[in-house]
Amino acid sequence: MNATSAHKIMNGKKVTYWVATLIVCGFMAFNAVSYLSHEPKLMAAFASLGYPPYFPMILGVAKLLGVLALLVPGLPRLKEWAYAGFTFTFLGAIFSHLASNQNQAVLMPAATLVVLVISYVFRPDFRRVAIESRAEVNAHIASGVPVR
Repeated sequence: MNATSAHKIMNGKKVTYWVATLIVCGFMAFNAVSYLSHEPKLMAAFASLGYPPYFPMILGVAKLLGVLALLVPGLPRLKEWAYAGFTFTFLGAIFSHLASNQNQAVLMPAATLVVLVISYVFRPDFRRVAIESRAEVNAHIASGVPVR
């Protein structure tokens, strides 16, 4: 592989990351605004799943914070938490719809979960938490000092 091919692959990964991340963030921001405004159709949907009326407010705030965490530079540990929180949100939505026999409603959170996974897999190194090398982990274990 020559330098030009490697550069194209890196640009492709960067574009894939940003497209997937912006799709997820746009979807989550739109949902957050709908949740925080207590849009009637959305409130009825939450009620059909058995959730209390205050639950969309909690999710709306959490989603806005997650969007900010994914978009601002730096803070890789916070980004990990945002990815985890969004994953739990999508899995919760999928299982809530399935438990309420709303099988078609599963498609949107499932599709968005796939896009979130694409964003997570293609994120650049500077947006990842630094991983200790195996030697560093073994040194911690040998010294008896707990691994952070």
